[in-house]
Amino acid sequence: MPPVCLGLIRSDIMLESQCTENACCTVTGPYCCWKQVEVNTIASGFGWLGPASASIHRYVLQELGHGDKIKNVPVNTALEGLCGGMLEAWKIYGDPNAVILFVIENITYNICDQRFHEFEIRRQNRMVVVIRRTLTQIADTAKLGKNKELSIDGLSVAVVYFRSGYEPAQYPSSKEWAARLMIERSLAIKCPSIHYHLAGTKKVQQTLATPGVLEKFLTDPAKVDAVKEIFTGLYSLDLDEDGNRAAEMAIMKPECYVLKPQREGGGNNVYGEKVREVLQSMTDSQERTAWILMERIIPPVQKGYMIRPGGPEVPQLVDLVSELGIFGVIIGNASTVIANRQVGHMLRTKLSSADEGGVAAGSGALDSPYLID
Repeated sequence: MPPVCLGLIRSDIMLESQCTENACCTVTGPYCCWKQVEVNTIASGFGWLGPASASIHRYVLQELGHGDKIKNVPVNTALEGLCGGMLEAWKIYGDPNAVILFVIENITYNICDQRFHEFEIRRQNRMVVVIRRTLTQIADTAKLGKNKELSIDGLSVAVVYFRSGYEPAQYPSSKEWAARLMIERSLAIKCPSIHYHLAGTKKVQQTLATPGVLEKFLTDPAKVDAVKEIFTGLYSLDLDEDGNRAAEMAIMKPECYVLKPQREGGGNNVYGEKVREVLQSMTDSQERTAWILMERIIPPVQKGYMIRPGGPEVPQLVDLVSELGIFGVIIGNASTVIANRQVGHMLRTKLSSADEGGVAAGSGALDSPYLID
């Protein structure tokens, strides 16, 4: 059977408001619509902290005497579903003594989210062992058997779950690259495989939005139209006629676009007047081809309170915008899809004046949807 891959994917979307007074907005009709910000295929975080936020909000509603409103905070099974996907892949590997390997950073700031994945795996199947190693440790201790079995410290590895390895700084030497190559060459089921990792890059997402490309993967015209509905404008910045046209659009109206590099982890995008400055600095430079241009989404603004590190001691009523992440699990190979399901969500909220909404950076906070008619 061809190698099986596991994808624990988070698709991030935002509401695009009807804002005819805003020169950037192209939405027509009486309602808001959902637009895709990006797809995360590696280290897709907040599988636990998303559900934890809902628990906090249910508790607060109860304490404030609004227990009748708890039903409006939807159940969120993200952690259960993501860990269930890893365990399903572990079963497919077929070795009951094999472990699940979490590839981690040298210093893990997101440990309060990650650790609960381990606890949930143990809750669902107490026989499955999770081990944590950095890429450097893997380079020093991992081996490939004669049939490409991956082993670390004498333990056979069934599933490799990457929580690191998504940005250049996490490969400080050739050792870490060698570790990644060893994992890719092994029989272990990767989450993600290098194929899924590359599929999550901005350039691939921009290419999928090019007319005619999506039809190569989806044959049902209705599904093609439904997927295209959530695409926002994505443009190549290659050194050709189309790239020059896109660059000129952004230079003319920089407030309407976001510049995105081939990077993950947040904090790397360019907004506002900086878009013009950066593009003008890269005129006729090969560096421009490493970026894509995306139309800026203008979400509806809501009033609310945000509790975050560095915020005021007494929370203030402020203008906020939110971004919804939908978690999915996919398992399969080049010929067969074994599993493909939505498993949960997370919601991030930030100040409407903030460009980046990173929770770890302190500019955003985890939140919960509240359903209304």
